[in-house]
Amino acid sequence: MSRQLAELLLKDKIITATQFAEAEAVAKVGKSYVHYLIEKKYVAEPKLLYYLSQKFGLPSINLSKFEVSQEVLTLISPDVATRSQVIPIQSSNGSVVVAICDPSNTSVLENLRFLLKMNVEAVLTTYSAFDAAIARYYGGAAYVGAAIESFKKEQQQQKDKKEGGEPSMALELVQVHDIEENANPADAPVITLVNGILSEGIRRGASDIHLEPYEHRVRVRFRIDGVLYEMAEIPKEMKRAVTARFKVMSRMDISETRIPQDGRIKLKAGTKDIDFRVNSLPTLFGEKVVLRMLNKGNLNLDMVKLGFEHKQLETFKKGIMAPNGLVLVTGPTGSGKTTTLYSALAELNKVTDNVSTAEDPVEYNLEGINQCQVQKEVGLTFAAILRALLRQDPDAILVGEIRDYETAEIAIQAALTGHLVLSTLHTNDAPSTITRLTNMGVEPFLVVASVNTIVAQRLLRTVCKTCMYETQLKPQELLEAGFTQAQVGSFKTFAGRGCTACNGSGYKGRVAIYEVMEFSQNLKEMVLRGETIIEIKKQAAAEGMKSLRASALTKVVEGRTTLEEALSMTMET
Repeated sequence: MSRQLAELLLKDKIITATQFAEAEAVAKVGKSYVHYLIEKKYVAEPKLLYYLSQKFGLPSINLSKFEVSQEVLTLISPDVATRSQVIPIQSSNGSVVVAICDPSNTSVLENLRFLLKMNVEAVLTTYSAFDAAIARYYGGAAYVGAAIESFKKEQQQQKDKKEGGEPSMALELVQVHDIEENANPADAPVITLVNGILSEGIRRGASDIHLEPYEHRVRVRFRIDGVLYEMAEIPKEMKRAVTARFKVMSRMDISETRIPQDGRIKLKAGTKDIDFRVNSLPTLFGEKVVLRMLNKGNLNLDMVKLGFEHKQLETFKKGIMAPNGLVLVTGPTGSGKTTTLYSALAELNKVTDNVSTAEDPVEYNLEGINQCQVQKEVGLTFAAILRALLRQDPDAILVGEIRDYETAEIAIQAALTGHLVLSTLHTNDAPSTITRLTNMGVEPFLVVASVNTIVAQRLLRTVCKTCMYETQLKPQELLEAGFTQAQVGSFKTFAGRGCTACNGSGYKGRVAIYEVMEFSQNLKEMVLRGETIIEIKKQAAAEGMKSLRASALTKVVEGRTTLEEALSMTMET
């Protein structure tokens, strides 16, 4: 009824005809009339609230100051609350008070009276306060709590039935393929709880969800921007049911609890298609379940936006555009190696080329790329897939990870016989990759003959733009961090105060930093002479390689991260 309210504002000359026409044009693409008018500051919320209160004779409240009990909230389900735009705030003696922001929609209150079989009284609140309350009381985290309360109530009812001689009711776990963010807590509590955990993880942009059982409790933690936060605590009585629910959704064997298992959940949350890579691990007090969120909507394949500096990007592109050779991306787990390699594949993905991958697991489906999933249980290892791919007329091959000598040997042979090979290793920096390969058993002359480019990378948290402020660092701090005397005082530094947008951390989002080493002729000769990795690193720096620490400090100069974050994620060179 947003249009009806806008017409009323026009009639009473609160807004102009031009402003109404603007709102009407925007409404055609799904935006609320009144939200648009408020957003454009055509009408102030306090003025609107006073006008509506006088017009309809309803009292107004500051909803942000109210603390609504869970018992009252359960009177109206989340889907009804969001659809009808009402929030119950008080209840007593067969009456319920609801907060609304659009009193022109008179049928809502009548429908509620019929639905609840109660007397319904309305109070007015502002649109912003109402939206905040909906998110607070009916968001994912809120109905996780409601699901837990519902579960406890159901358990008590079953206990009472048992004591009375009646049979207990088993909780049915149903396979689902989509998440309703406004799931009703009156539904099966475990299903609602799991949906709540998943949708809250999606809403907060978590990369991983951890379900961790302990002796007296089960905690849920989200990894957001590389840091784990405790989000909820589940009673131990729900542990088995919640774990089973996750395993059923990811098509694991729920009867097997003694060994680790892997699975995958494909969900539709609103308009988003999201995959979760799921792993279960037996621990002392039950199975720990970790879900890695793979949201293709968050996959950034633009190399410029990833964090490459101009010269680094030129060197990397030179490596991946070579007709043959080995390009290696190194770094610890969770440092963004897969995203960098997928960005390279996007550059190489042409109709004229045959590009194939061997991955464990395949994280994102890329149109035009032939992707193969490692399946060790049937003998389909990296090495086995790589051998097969070499008989498939490849132009470029991505090997998810070089873990052993066999895979390294085949990858190098492929690079030496006219193919471009991209892969990853776990090393601390780019020059150390050479040592890692030789430690695997690869001969130095083969390393020299095959490797083109080596990239080391890390992810730095970026300062939250909502709560960022300028900081004042002492010149001595900057000098000790690695800045030159000339740089000190030539740039501004920033940090985040901590707000709701960044979970109070002061950081929101992450950016990659890189150390790109072109394997030049000088470096190759040094490897063949058996010189130390320290000498190789010095020579690479002399040839223009920028270290991870230097790249991190550049992000500080750009105002994208803090000095503290830069120093904590990189080592001094």
